[in-house]
Amino acid sequence: MSVIGEHEIAEVRRRHLSTLAYEVEARGLRWRMAGPEESVLGVVGPATRRQVMVVATPAGPGWSYLWTGGGIADVGEVGRVAERLVLLLT
Repeated sequence: MSVIGEHEIAEVRRRHLSTLAYEVEARGLRWRMAGPEESVLGVVGPATRRQVMVVATPAGPGWSYLWTGGGIADVGEVGRVAERLVLLLT
C-alpha cells in the first residue's frame, strides 16, 4: 500500500482544477485559481458576474469536483461539469 503525501495531493488537485479551468474557458467562462497552493478554482460567468468556487478532493478510490450549491461529480466527467457550470453561471 502506498501513501500519498501532501505535496502529491496538492499536485493532483491542481492538475484536476487546471483541466476544468481549460474546459470552462473553452465555454466562455472566466476563471482564476485561489487559496493556498491554488487549491480552489473560482469560475465566473462574464455576463452575469455570477461565480462559483470549485474544489477537487479525493473521494474513495478516485477524485471528485465539489462546488458551491451542492454540486458534485467525478473528475472523469470534466466536460459535463463544465456544462453544468455554464448553466449555473449564464
